Amino acid sequence: MDDEGFGEGLPDWQSGLGEDEDRRLAALAPEVSRLSIALLRRSVGTFPAERVAQEALDCADDVLERYGVEGLRVLVMSLTCWATVQVEINAHASGRPLEALLDDMQLTWLETNPEDA
Repeated sequence: MDDEGFGEGLPDWQSGLGEDEDRRLAALAPEVSRLSIALLRRSVGTFPAERVAQEALDCADDVLERYGVEGLRVLVMSLTCWATVQVEINAHASGRPLEALLDDMQLTWLETNPEDA
């Protein structure tokens, strides 16, 4: 699968990591990335929204049990990469700047958590 352009302009996820840590995380990446895609398949279109959170927690617990904290770190990296690409695609398709989409996300968060504002 060609991933040219994936995360274009973003720093290399491996930069700044020690060589041993880099190898450990890289070894986990394919399987944990597969699990992140499976999580998204179970979550997209799920109703009620609370089931999405439960799916995420179940996935995180599974990754923690199988791969430990290193696996959770890879899960966060994988989901962040997928989310980043989708925000970029959405911005491009809608002709909106990235910041506008992120501002909308933050506004949604503020609306659901007014006490945190």
